[in-house]
Amino acid sequence: MKMVLNVQSRPSTLLSTRRACERRSKRPDFVRIVEVGPRDGLQNESELVPCSVKVELINRLAQAGLRSIEAGAFVSPRWVPQMADSSEVLRNVAQSENVSYSALVPNSKGMERALACGVSEVAVFASASETFSLKNINCSIEESFARFEHVLNMAKAHGVRVRGYLSCVTGCPYEGFVPPTKVAELARRLYDMGCDEISLGDTIGVGTPGSFSEMLEAVLDVVPVSVVAVHCHDTYGQALANILTAVDMGISVVDASVAGLGGCPYAKGSSGNVATEDVVYMLHGMGIRTGIDMQRLVDAGEFICKKLGKGSASKVARALRG
Repeated sequence: MKMVLNVQSRPSTLLSTRRACERRSKRPDFVRIVEVGPRDGLQNESELVPCSVKVELINRLAQAGLRSIEAGAFVSPRWVPQMADSSEVLRNVAQSENVSYSALVPNSKGMERALACGVSEVAVFASASETFSLKNINCSIEESFARFEHVLNMAKAHGVRVRGYLSCVTGCPYEGFVPPTKVAELARRLYDMGCDEISLGDTIGVGTPGSFSEMLEAVLDVVPVSVVAVHCHDTYGQALANILTAVDMGISVVDASVAGLGGCPYAKGSSGNVATEDVVYMLHGMGIRTGIDMQRLVDAGEFICKKLGKGSASKVARALRG
């Protein structure tokens, strides 16, 4: 019986080994982390964070090796008061060499403010859910794309790179399941409009490696892997697993927030962005380079958490601090 069992187990073992090798062959050697803490992480904080603190956080993140930092948003201060000082923040950061400081812009007015600050990259925000789009940015999906067209034209005229966020890529708090075909269609539209990078956001963190890979397969059928990024929330504890799934499919750009700051107010439990420290620890453990100094990153997280009067949501940071 033992001999028979051993013979029968060999094909599945070989198949598993072959699949593991196929995954590893797609894994990038280097993953660029897009740090969203200063914008996405801080925008929902109830107490206004001083400009000087935001500037210090951004400078510390750059010193830790982050080369893509989302520094602010040119949105209505009535809707997002935390971002009202974005112009001042961008004018006062150290402007480290080889660091891209980006800002979210909802329309041409926001783009004008971004250009006045000399940003080299902006981001626009769309949703794969009609209801979420209406409730979050107060317009339909079609209306949001019409706004983007003006932003993209202005950006291209000034040599500014454009990132397109696409939210609710696995599920919506109002509509539930979002079909991968819908996500792929909108990702392709963003690409055809001229977005240099498309960040796929699991806004309420309901995705699992199964649903996430299905969505990514649909998107990668119509958009080059080189322009795709993932933005995972950890509401159900699936963020790292979903990021690993994306990396195994060849995606080399990952969004994260230092100390796990921020999140979607519409998600159950209000869990937020995956912590940059946890993502970097996982990637380094896989032999994937990020260019980030873990100790300096943890220090940056500790700095902002002390200023906010809260503990870090990063398991790695808590473990390293004992």
